Amino acid sequence: MDFDYDLFVIGGGSGGVRAARLTAMDGHKVGLAEESRMGGTCVIRGCVPKKLMVYASTYPGAVAEARTYGWTAQVGDFDWDGFRTHLHSELDRLEKAYHTNATKAGVTIHEQRAVLKDAHTVALADGTEFTAKHILIATGGRPVRPEMKNADLGIVSDDVFHLPELPKKMLIVGAGYIGCEFAGVFNGLGTEVSMFVRGANVLRGFDEEARGHVSDAMQQRGITIHTGCAPMEVEKRGDRIWVKGSNGHTEEFDCLLWATGRKPNSTGLGLEEIGVKLDRHGAICVDAYSQSDVPSIYAIGDVTGRVELTPVAIREGVAFNKTVFHGEKTPVDHDLIPTAVFTQPEMGTVGLTEEEAEAQEPTLVYAAAFRPMQQAFAGGEERVLFKMLVSRETDKVLGVHIVGPGAGEMIQFVGVALKMGATKADFDRTCAVHPTMAEELVTLKDPVRVLA
Repeated sequence: MDFDYDLFVIGGGSGGVRAARLTAMDGHKVGLAEESRMGGTCVIRGCVPKKLMVYASTYPGAVAEARTYGWTAQVGDFDWDGFRTHLHSELDRLEKAYHTNATKAGVTIHEQRAVLKDAHTVALADGTEFTAKHILIATGGRPVRPEMKNADLGIVSDDVFHLPELPKKMLIVGAGYIGCEFAGVFNGLGTEVSMFVRGANVLRGFDEEARGHVSDAMQQRGITIHTGCAPMEVEKRGDRIWVKGSNGHTEEFDCLLWATGRKPNSTGLGLEEIGVKLDRHGAICVDAYSQSDVPSIYAIGDVTGRVELTPVAIREGVAFNKTVFHGEKTPVDHDLIPTAVFTQPEMGTVGLTEEEAEAQEPTLVYAAAFRPMQQAFAGGEERVLFKMLVSRETDKVLGVHIVGPGAGEMIQFVGVALKMGATKADFDRTCAVHPTMAEELVTLKDPVRVLA
C-alpha cells in the first residue's frame, strides 16, 4: 500500500518535533499537525517562560544582597508590561525557530488539529485526510481545574504569562512543583502569596527531608502555606475572589491559581475508537518502545503519563526514530533521570528518595545543611542541603538531593556520575573544589542515619 507519509506526527512539542526532524532528515516523508503553537508546553507555556519569570523574580534579593557587599543599590518598580512584552517576543522567536528547523529538515507542517480515522489515516480540521505508515501521538498534557463550583474564577499555569497586571495578593491551590515554583516567582516579584496544600507538606513524591527544607525556606521568604487545607468554596466578591478552606480559613485574593494537576491531551483524537488503549488517567498505554496496542501507532511525551519532562520526551522521540526507522530496537531509558525544581531555593534530585531507599535495602544517609559563604557574609540565615543515599552493601550511590542556589546545575553532573554507577568511594577520592558549595558532595564524611 502506498501512503501519503511514512510518518505523521500529531503534536508540535519538543518530543514530536525531534522525532519528525530526525525521520525527515533520514529521507522519509513526514507530516506534522499542531493545532496551537509550535514548541508545545515547554517552549510556549511551561519551562521556558517560567524560568524567565524565575530569573526576573530573583533580582530584588540579589540587589539587597549586593548592598551588604558594598554596593549602593536599590530596587525600583517592576514593569510587568515591559517584561511580559519582552517575554512573548522571546517565545515568538523560539516558536519560529521550531517551525523553521522542522521545515528545513523536510517536515510538512499542518497548522490545525488532527484526529485519527483508522490505524493509518489522520483527518485534519479542514476535512483533508492523509494516510501514513506510522503515526506518532505527541500531544502532551494540559493543566486542569478541580470540579467544583466557580472553579472558572481561577486561572491555570497556561494563563500566568498573559495576566494583564501583576496581582497584589494571590492564592495558589496545590503544592506540586508548578505551584511551588510560581509561589516563589510571584513572591519574588512582590505579590503577597498564600498556598492551600491538601497534604502535610509541599512537593509530594520528592525526598521528605528535601521538601521540608524547601517548605521552611519558602515560609521564611514570606510565603504563607496552609497545610491540610483544600478549597471548599470559591466566590466572586466585587473585583476579588473569596475562598474558604477546609480548615475554616477564609480570605480574599486578587488572583487564584489552580496548580492541582495535569491531564494527557488524549480526548477527542479517536484513539479508543480504533483500539488504542488508555489508562484510567487518560494516558496512552505504550510498551518499552513507545508502541501502542495498535502496531502502527506510537506515543511519546506527557500524553503517555510516564516521566513528564521535556528532555525525556526528546529522548523518547530519538528512541522512536531508531526503533522504527533504523531497525535498532531502542527501549526508552527512564532510570536515574536527574531533575530540578525551580523553587526558591532551588532543588535538584536524582535517584531514590530516602523513603524509597529504606524500602529497597539497608542504606547509609549522608547529609549536611549549612549557610553558604555568599549568604553568610551577607547575614542571611537560609541554609543549603546536600544529601546522599548510599547502599550499605555495595557502596553504590542510590540518590542525591540538593537544595540551594544552583542545585539544578549541580545535579546535572551528579546525574552523570550516578548513571555510571558511582560509589561513595568514588566521590570520596575526588578532590574538592574550594571554596564552593558543591565540594560538600565529596567531603560528606560520616552518615547521619543508618536505615536497616
